Amino acid sequence: MRLVKTLPILLSLGAALGSVSAWALPNDQEQPIRIQADDAQLDDKNGVATYTGDVIITQGSMKVTGNKVTITRTAAGEIDRVNSVGNLAYFEQLQTAGDTKPVQGYGVTIDYYAQANRVVLTDRAKVIDKDNNVTQGEKIVYDTVKKLASAGRAKGTKLSTPQPRIDMMIQPKKKTDGQKAN
Repeated sequence: MRLVKTLPILLSLGAALGSVSAWALPNDQEQPIRIQADDAQLDDKNGVATYTGDVIITQGSMKVTGNKVTITRTAAGEIDRVNSVGNLAYFEQLQTAGDTKPVQGYGVTIDYYAQANRVVLTDRAKVIDKDNNVTQGEKIVYDTVKKLASAGRAKGTKLSTPQPRIDMMIQPKKKTDGQKAN
């Protein structure tokens, strides 16, 4: 494998990971990208990079893991989709400076649609936010620009563990000393 052939895909990967910045710390997109995997198949002609075997991708506070991660580009060379599959695939990222805990996402499949600014977690989907609020269901969709989430059934998708209902746990807000006195 020659670096000259893989460079366009690696640069496109950097653009994709950097464009998740709506969920990210401002300087995450300026950090180097590290990809660890047992195997890499890079197809520049078709704009597809596939990494297999305990894949770990990191950039700043962002981390994506899975058994297989596939990155596809549009005809213009921009990232179209990042697909992570695992048992379970995992995503984490700090949202704002000063956060001590990242938002964490799990699913058998995690898809990031760069052009639509959307993350979709499917099959045993679970999101834990920085305040330990938990949302679980068959499918969770998050719009990274509007910061809107929806959870529910994954209709038309073969699931390893069907969950006919969503399950949410919302933590009580912590009161300050002044609020406790009232």
